[in-house]
Amino acid sequence: MKNVIKIILLLVVVIVLAGYLFVLSMNEPKEIENSTFKSVTIEMGSSTSDIANKLASKGIIDNAKHFKILSKLNRFDGKFQAGTYSLSPSMTPTDIAKIIVNGHVETLNITIPEGYTIYQIADKLSEEGVVDYDTFVDLLENGDFKFDFLENAQDNENHLEGYLFPSTYQLATGASEEQIITTMLNQFDLVFTDEYLARTEELNLTVNDIVTIASIIERECKDSEDRAKVASVIYNRIDQGMPLQMCSTVQYALGEQTKRLSIADTKIDSPYNTYVHAGIPPGPIGAPGESSIIAALYPADTDYLFFVVSEKLDGTHNFSSDITQFEKDKAAYNLALEEYEAEQEKE
Repeated sequence: MKNVIKIILLLVVVIVLAGYLFVLSMNEPKEIENSTFKSVTIEMGSSTSDIANKLASKGIIDNAKHFKILSKLNRFDGKFQAGTYSLSPSMTPTDIAKIIVNGHVETLNITIPEGYTIYQIADKLSEEGVVDYDTFVDLLENGDFKFDFLENAQDNENHLEGYLFPSTYQLATGASEEQIITTMLNQFDLVFTDEYLARTEELNLTVNDIVTIASIIERECKDSEDRAKVASVIYNRIDQGMPLQMCSTVQYALGEQTKRLSIADTKIDSPYNTYVHAGIPPGPIGAPGESSIIAALYPADTDYLFFVVSEKLDGTHNFSSDITQFEKDKAAYNLALEEYEAEQEKE
């Protein structure tokens, strides 16, 4: 009889242990190393099943059925609260469920403007109190982020330049510097679609080439209608072996944006100085938005070799194919700028 009791107790222990291990396996994060945060909105009246299916479709959890079982075991059913949450595949399903049950996760909306350099992004996030500047910059310069699109990125401390995609992010309070960088890189990965990659290969270029060209377009051009034309100038000058002579690349080398470059500025010793070095720089000079990426991939079909800001000073440009017309356009712009600055000084 005693042996029977021992066997029964052993079976009970085995069953309990197996159940415990099964529950543990259901509570594994979908991707423990993927710390990207995604915004998930839970609608009013959503059932546990609705929430589980939405989390699964968003790639936050691996198995909707397991989430429902864990919710029932933890008595979360009926306690989930509507709202928008920042959630990550690196979280366990139970932790995700607790966040939605609590319903008071604080998030911050942070907008990264198009054209910002990695250091301008670091400054902005630091000023907003989202990151520690030194930690963030150290990760930018020395962190090891595994994304296929970084394969041809420049091999130096600026290797993430151009790839922290400019957008509005909803970040969970307390998100780490690494999580924030990963989130921004993941957004670039989403934006740079297979279609864009195929077009890059069609042009016989690398992703880094396209992002570099797009970053120049972003910094040179504010008018969306002109972006593809600016792209055509870049490609036309490259085809003819002409230096790009883009002020934005020199400004990047100088570390500051100025209205006018001096002759000395255009002679600065830097691989980003496109007055001195032919072709495109070794890497991007800022973070281009999608419209600039599209312009770099699909330039206008023109014979333009020059462009300058219009004398209207409205952000549009005058384009030309010969140096004589370009000099006239440049003179008109300089005169209009001088008159504008004089008026500003009077005020």
